[in-house]
Amino acid sequence: MSVLAITGATGFVGKTLLRLALDQGHQVRALVRKPQDPRTGVTWIDGALDDPAALGRLVDGADAVIHVAGMVNGANRAAFEACNVGGTLAVANAAKAAGVRRFIHVSSLAAREPQLSDYGWSKARAEDALAASGLDWTMVRPPAIYGPGDTEMLDLFRMARRGLMLLPPGGKLSVIEVSDLARLLLALVADRGSIAEIYEADDGAPDGWTHEGFARAIGWAVDKRVTTFATPKALLKTAARLDKLFRRSRAKLTPDRVDYFCHPDWTVDPSRRPPATLWEPHVNTRGGLKTTAAWYRRAGWLG
Repeated sequence: MSVLAITGATGFVGKTLLRLALDQGHQVRALVRKPQDPRTGVTWIDGALDDPAALGRLVDGADAVIHVAGMVNGANRAAFEACNVGGTLAVANAAKAAGVRRFIHVSSLAAREPQLSDYGWSKARAEDALAASGLDWTMVRPPAIYGPGDTEMLDLFRMARRGLMLLPPGGKLSVIEVSDLARLLLALVADRGSIAEIYEADDGAPDGWTHEGFARAIGWAVDKRVTTFATPKALLKTAARLDKLFRRSRAKLTPDRVDYFCHPDWTVDPSRRPPATLWEPHVNTRGGLKTTAAWYRRAGWLG
């Protein structure tokens, strides 16, 4: 099995990726900002994306890098650029210096529409930087990711529990459960046929989900019949300002995200789905949402 250098290993996606990597017998070197308890099979590397010495220790002796870390909520474009562009380039440069050629990068569907948000702009710039790196890269653009431990979709589950869900004004989306995404990232490590490919992976739903259909699936997961309301963009802008005012850095509906949310089509491009010989989704979305809701309840997150 391989030695994997992983960034973002203590985040939502990273925790699942780390667990599955260990289950498969890999050794992991994980970059962390805070001290972690010892764990068999894991070497914790204290540091951050802007710490070249720590990145050098992270990739030393690795067979592949899986770059998960990134900024989803940022104060401004400069903050997104520093983390998502500069951080990706720093990890890529460290890998090159250490002679580690295989590089798996977690991007986002937002990179397809860089004009809509600073986040999407930064993810597109990161893709460009990695494509020019000369490494044996593969990029994965996940759609909306859900699963136990997720905080980004938690507000949707909480709204569903109250029976009323405020949604973007029309449109559709794709989704993927976190363990399915993690399995894809691991499947890519040894796959030479995926080098220089950009994949868009989801739950396999042929045309994705309408916002209303996905909201009703969440309602079913929390045992609630929900009423949905397509929110005008202007009202979402106001809600984003209020969310930022009251929750500050914990805000989920940020002004930068409103144009992104209101885009009518966030489904994956079927031509970019990973080949079935490499990977297929295992988690049925309705069942996955039910499992996620149960996890939220046990954790006391649904109130």
